[in-house]
Amino acid sequence: MTILALGLALAVLAGLTVMQLLLIGGRPLGEYAWGGQHRVATPRLRQAAVVAVVLYAGFALLLLSRAGVLHGGDTTAITAATWVLFAYCASSIALNAISRSRRERIVQTPVSMLLALDVLVIAINGPGA
Repeated sequence: MTILALGLALAVLAGLTVMQLLLIGGRPLGEYAWGGQHRVATPRLRQAAVVAVVLYAGFALLLLSRAGVLHGGDTTAITAATWVLFAYCASSIALNAISRSRRERIVQTPVSMLLALDVLVIAINGPGA
């Protein structure tokens, strides 16, 4: 179950990374991110997208560790960080659900739900499950 959740979580993070890279590149996808207020990301939102890409890479490494693919998945620090990531993902469900952008609500809310569920499975089961 953990490996399936890991694969899905990594796929979601990869998709989100591609979207952020497209926003950084000036593609008109702003209605799907950052509250949907700007069709094309502003310079400040592009900077935020760069930070998001770096965070997504860190999330992927954390999940790979907790799932037992990388070392340290059973340590207290990795376990705690995974639960913090779950809380972050769970809160993003609510934030996407109340977005002013209809497109962001329709697309990102289910994406957030899937990612949160995957992170929860990984957090609960840990390495080797």
